[in-house]
Amino acid sequence: MKEETRKLLELIKSQVDLEERDPHRLRWNFDQLYLSYPSTGPLKMRKEPDAPAPAYWIVTPDSSQEKVMLFFHGGLFSMGSTHSHQYLCQQLSQITGRSIFSVDYHLSPEHPFPRALEDGINSYHWLVEEGFPARDIVCTGISAGGNLALSTVLALKRMDENLPQAVVALSPLLDLSFPVVYQHLKDVKDWIDYHALHKLLDTYLQGQDPGNFLLSPVYGDLEGLPPIFLQAGSCELLLCDVKRFRDQAMEQEVKVNMEVWQDMFHAWQMFPTILAEAEQSLESVGKFVQDLVD
Repeated sequence: MKEETRKLLELIKSQVDLEERDPHRLRWNFDQLYLSYPSTGPLKMRKEPDAPAPAYWIVTPDSSQEKVMLFFHGGLFSMGSTHSHQYLCQQLSQITGRSIFSVDYHLSPEHPFPRALEDGINSYHWLVEEGFPARDIVCTGISAGGNLALSTVLALKRMDENLPQAVVALSPLLDLSFPVVYQHLKDVKDWIDYHALHKLLDTYLQGQDPGNFLLSPVYGDLEGLPPIFLQAGSCELLLCDVKRFRDQAMEQEVKVNMEVWQDMFHAWQMFPTILAEAEQSLESVGKFVQDLVD
């Protein structure tokens, strides 16, 4: 692992204490970490007052008004916001040429499953009702947001609705049962660990079966899903789950692209101004989206 990567990883660990019991303090620390790395270009963010859940449009000068990325932020279902992810959304808009519609889904522990998923489904329906056809929507998310992007699509499939053009899931959480074997993985150099992850996500589950495919997309029927783009870091705790999902999608003849970035940790894509690998990985997202066939 490069020195600058190691230092950033240590900084994240020192600033985001996943053992913090006060959800408001945890959220503030999480947001402040990401907001301490500013953007490098023009950014326009506007709240959408008519959306079914709190949501924002984020666009850059060349953003298409016809094609959209429905975006779900990260934060283990308990933290995060459009505010803290605005620079990632800016980058996504620049590299894909699309408008970003970012949803501030309701967080746990105040709002456990299925509230966040309902926000995702309702936001997709709202975009369609506003005139965006499914073929012009890409469901996108990072970390827990990657889970929501895929869970939303699986829910839409179960409802027999038109599915979005594609899904982009960056460092997604795909199996919320977290097999105990992950405590013993030797190559992991991540800012999340098994114990803290399990404890924090219990506030989202609150007794629900993690084997439910709407909680853990790795257990879903993936046949017929649109093209999927996955990214994970080689040092991520949950890399195994992303690989499992990729393999199952391929078995169901889903078109799936997966990239594993060497020496990268969970959600490294959030730091394109200081990690070359983050900037390059987002360029890969842009190429995938721009190459989609209408």
